[in-house]
Amino acid sequence: MITIKGLSKQFGPIKALEDINFSVSRGEILALLGPNGAGKTTLIRLLTGLLSPSQGEIYYDDEKLSQNRVAILNHIGYIPENAPLYNDMSVYEFLRFAARLHKMNDRQIAEKQTDLVRTLELQDVINRRIGELSKGYRHRVAIAGATIHSPNILILDEPSEGLDPNQKYALRQFLKRFSTQGIVIMSTHILEDVEAIASRIILLNHGKIIEDSTPFQLRYRMPERDLSTVFRRLTQTKKQ
Repeated sequence: MITIKGLSKQFGPIKALEDINFSVSRGEILALLGPNGAGKTTLIRLLTGLLSPSQGEIYYDDEKLSQNRVAILNHIGYIPENAPLYNDMSVYEFLRFAARLHKMNDRQIAEKQTDLVRTLELQDVINRRIGELSKGYRHRVAIAGATIHSPNILILDEPSEGLDPNQKYALRQFLKRFSTQGIVIMSTHILEDVEAIASRIILLNHGKIIEDSTPFQLRYRMPERDLSTVFRRLTQTKKQ
């Protein structure tokens, strides 16, 4: 379980996040929604330890991220928007490199690499240089690299940006399978993805949580029963 208590982040005079509180349990696919500047990426970076909070704490089970960052990060897979990859490496070399960073042995690497190559359908490109791959393949390679150490938490920032419909479908299926054994948190503005796979939505605006609900419950907040309409009406209010 991930528990966030009183989390705030300030950059000089700008309050990017203010008094964020929620928890996420195994089996959930949590979508962080909000307009540009709402605080989604800042929250993702706090969850992955890339930023330190101005106030509050993040707990992974009962451990504080601020006190056990290295140990906790071994259980997290993180894929930032436009995930950086090593273009001169082959897919095979990159996956072995990612595994070695987590101190996996040869047997563990072989088993997990075989599983990921099959699951993410990378067989046809395993020996090709990453720089030669299409965006869809590159995205799958990034997912494989982030999950090769078998994390139980997967955190993604704008995971389906720029993917075609087939690639989006494959990604959604992978995230659904992953969530059966772990936690998925994704920051996105693509409502189609949210409706397809999210079990829960946290809607941010001006650095605050304004809704914590399921897609079904949020959609039925308005007579139109349309998630995009609800999103617009809830986030077009002026900052208090």
